[in-house]
Amino acid sequence: MSRIGNRELQIPNGVTVTIDQNLITVKGPKGELSLQFSNLVQVEVHENTLITKTINATPRANVMQGTTNSLIHNMLVGVSQGFSKGLEAVGVGYRFNVQGNKIVINAGYSHPVEMIVPEGIKAELVSNTEITLSGIDKQKVAEFAANVRKVRTPEPYKGKGIRYKGEYVRRKEGKKAA
Repeated sequence: MSRIGNRELQIPNGVTVTIDQNLITVKGPKGELSLQFSNLVQVEVHENTLITKTINATPRANVMQGTTNSLIHNMLVGVSQGFSKGLEAVGVGYRFNVQGNKIVINAGYSHPVEMIVPEGIKAELVSNTEITLSGIDKQKVAEFAANVRKVRTPEPYKGKGIRYKGEYVRRKEGKKAA
């Protein structure tokens, strides 16, 4: 039995949930998200509480119940509060620059790397070495942050690279002199 699938989700104030067969739509002050969920799961709304149930007690249905509950929870948080991911560039000459819907990254290559910010994500420059990505869809924000981090992942010897805000990079000891 899924423990996450059995939790009751509280619907925040100002958020409306609409269910049409296997399509759930969540509207809030920050925007609107919709999800096509499995037909093994049944979603019920009672006043300001949302419950997911399985239709039959198979292992696949239990897995889908937990997944659906978690995805709906992320949608409720996204349309009411939103999600943000911070990135920082560590290294000499490493920096970010936001130009319209593009992020220009100088990360030690011979050329700057340009990345187009997907629709629904807002890139905000905190300083020239820090950037904050925010949006209502947790998956889109985290995926784009991971793609930006992939431009130059942190290396273990000097710690240079692009890392998440607050990420700990485990350092290695270099070669010893004989």
